[in-house]
Amino acid sequence: MTTAASNHPTGTASANPHKVSHISVFGEAIEFFDEAASNLELDPNIKRILTHPSRQVIISIPFQRDNGDFDVYTGYRVQYSFARGPAKGGVRYHPDVTLDEVTALAFWMTWKCAVVDLPFGGGKGGVTCDPRVLSKNELERLTRRYAAEIMEVIGPDKDVPAPDVGTTPQIMAWIMDTVSMHNRGYTPGVVTGKPLNVGGSRGRVEATGRGVMIAIQSALEKMGKKLQGQRVVIQGFGNVGSISALLLREHGAKIVGISDQYVGLQNPAGIDVESAIAYINAPENPRRSLEGFPGCDTLSNQQLLELPCDILVPAAIENQLTADNARKIKAQIIAEGANGPTTPAADGLFSQAGVTVIPDILANAGGVTVSYFEWVQDRMGYYWREREVNERLGEVLRENFDAVWNLAQNHKVTLRTAAYMLAIQRVVDSLTTRGIYA
Repeated sequence: MTTAASNHPTGTASANPHKVSHISVFGEAIEFFDEAASNLELDPNIKRILTHPSRQVIISIPFQRDNGDFDVYTGYRVQYSFARGPAKGGVRYHPDVTLDEVTALAFWMTWKCAVVDLPFGGGKGGVTCDPRVLSKNELERLTRRYAAEIMEVIGPDKDVPAPDVGTTPQIMAWIMDTVSMHNRGYTPGVVTGKPLNVGGSRGRVEATGRGVMIAIQSALEKMGKKLQGQRVVIQGFGNVGSISALLLREHGAKIVGISDQYVGLQNPAGIDVESAIAYINAPENPRRSLEGFPGCDTLSNQQLLELPCDILVPAAIENQLTADNARKIKAQIIAEGANGPTTPAADGLFSQAGVTVIPDILANAGGVTVSYFEWVQDRMGYYWREREVNERLGEVLRENFDAVWNLAQNHKVTLRTAAYMLAIQRVVDSLTTRGIYA
């Protein structure tokens, strides 16, 4: 296990030599921080601390394939901040995972936890792999070796992983079991997003999508509008995108465009979301793709983003809304279901155009909020009914959305800047109260 530290916030090198990238995701994330920090007149010494991760762990993961051969993948765990509590953040399995990306995601998790006032810091993990080409047994062996390699830095009071892109509740169960076996005890609080029968929380699977819906409802209420009849386009039809689409449709919105990594679909009259979810989950659709779904016109993901609509939900991956396409976006509200879907340049263009962007650290904070509820339930051994989980989630998100909205109005800044201002101030308050051990 190697521990690395970046000497400059934009200098985290890509750990995947085959991935060519001229943009540091972490570097772009820092730009949003800098704007908010300038509004807070942040002490330069505090700013210097907050723009560097606490710990970056790089590991090699040898595991045996079903044919007997061994592969070695690279894994990461970045713990950005512990100022407000244990690090918290998902584990991503994807071919393009790099140290730079994981550091940016851990950075965002720090502010996401703080903006909804959770007692967590920020963390994130990842393995550079394609889980779609691995058998279930290979995936289990890879996961258990990854868990064994990072277990000295994770735990209920240290760092609490969760599912992310390419990982599932089953993978969380394997991590929990691996750590529990090494510790010779039952440790359900080491991860969240687990299946219900091993300490998971009701409402967790739907939580991020439900949070997106609540954020959109809250923004519309502030504007004196209703969700009924709003035309919505959603990029990404995984857990977040599909649940967002389902809940928005249930509350009266019209879903006019959806997409996955393979294809985009549009239907101005509205897409039957329930049928689309059933279609991708059908046994005869092993790729879980929207390709071939009837009753819609097909288009590219880029074309999908530019469809006429009232609300756009980018719920796929980073850097989808850029300076190249920002002027072509027709939505008046953008709710960031994904982490980092908007570049700083695009964000500036949206602000100039009067587009309301509900930032990722607020719009998709439903998942980490219910992860916090799961962590609490695991530690006390008492589990809540789903109605209780959803009610508590709504209270947390609406209360903190109001705080962000009011801050934006008072300081005449965007919702993103206001969200960062609120989050940064909460982290700074914790950091300065604890003191800096130097």
